[in-house]
Amino acid sequence: MGLLLIIAVVVGITFWTCYNRIIGRHNRAQRAWADVLVYERQKTRVLDLLEQQVAGFKEYEGALLEKITGLRSAIGKLPQEANGDALQPVQKGTRELLTGLTVAFEAYPELKSNELVNNFMREITEQQENIGAAITIFNGAVEVFNNSIQMFPNSFVNGCLNKKSIITPFSDSQASAAFEYKPNF
Repeated sequence: MGLLLIIAVVVGITFWTCYNRIIGRHNRAQRAWADVLVYERQKTRVLDLLEQQVAGFKEYEGALLEKITGLRSAIGKLPQEANGDALQPVQKGTRELLTGLTVAFEAYPELKSNELVNNFMREITEQQENIGAAITIFNGAVEVFNNSIQMFPNSFVNGCLNKKSIITPFSDSQASAAFEYKPNF
């Protein structure tokens, strides 16, 4: 009878510990995703200011204004729930925007707002670097969380109690296509 009580207590503590570990890791992944969203929204603030500048010389580069507006819209549509796949169009749009800005301002160096727009470009680049760091942290948190719900005994506890699903990490298919080396997963 005493042995059964001890086994029940050990099993109960194991379930409790696994349950709390899964919840904590899920919350860390969600917080890391929230950080990515914060940086993307800060980039939106800079894009708003840049849009005002670009609108002043719209006749020079109308397509650039459309890219800025589209990127702002894509950032606004990012989900609150962690989802690395949702970030791909935003990252692609940012790369296209930075390329377009460089081309536009090299083509029209006589613009009086050139220095101001260059400052905005540097700010967007800095925000993009922050986003890259936040994505790295997010993917790390996702890996730890996904491992915790897929490995025993946490997988058993998750199946019985938590019912959490794996989170998709962010991956950049365009960037990975440029690499010759492909790991043999």
